[in-house]
Amino acid sequence: MVNRRGATKLGCLVQLMLLAAVGYFGAGAGEVYLRYLKFKDAVAQEMRFRSRKTIPEIRQRIRFLADSLAMPEEAGIALVKKTAKETTVEVHWDETIILPGYRKEVHFEVKAAGTV
Repeated sequence: MVNRRGATKLGCLVQLMLLAAVGYFGAGAGEVYLRYLKFKDAVAQEMRFRSRKTIPEIRQRIRFLADSLAMPEEAGIALVKKTAKETTVEVHWDETIILPGYRKEVHFEVKAAGTV
């Protein structure tokens, strides 16, 4: 019986390196998507609780939310529409996800509504 304490197999090492590379480069894409989800949730919450505010106040709040999440400037530009019964908000922006040898432009869109 051979004692193999501390010895590693090359296959295991390659798998660990691959997993580390995927984690390292995938973190950028994951961060972009996580920011989108946080922003989407925050805008929906704003519409639930602050839909009675004026259009400039809602736009200012959306701009603040986008800035606090370190989003692109485009994400702070909101299209706000008010009717007698409902307030709606739409926000559109693009972000670039860069991976080694790969560059992808992703379009994000958030829509939310609240009763007045």
